[in-house]
Amino acid sequence: MHESEYVKIFTGSIVITKLITSRLEEIGITPVVKESQILGASLDGSQEIYVREDELSQSVPIVEEVRSTMSA
Repeated sequence: MHESEYVKIFTGSIVITKLITSRLEEIGITPVVKESQILGASLDGSQEIYVREDELSQSVPIVEEVRSTMSA
């Protein structure tokens, strides 16, 4: 993964990450998921989701929808 080709769209819990990832895959986007880490230690089990820059416009609305659903 070349960092310049990918954009981070979400950082959060594993549960929400799995939901967003599933929704992205449904529309043909294959996200990259990484563990959030500082100095080699995982922070509270959170994960980061990255997508290609050219998939950003399709991905952001899905993240926003999942976030609003989870906070409702």
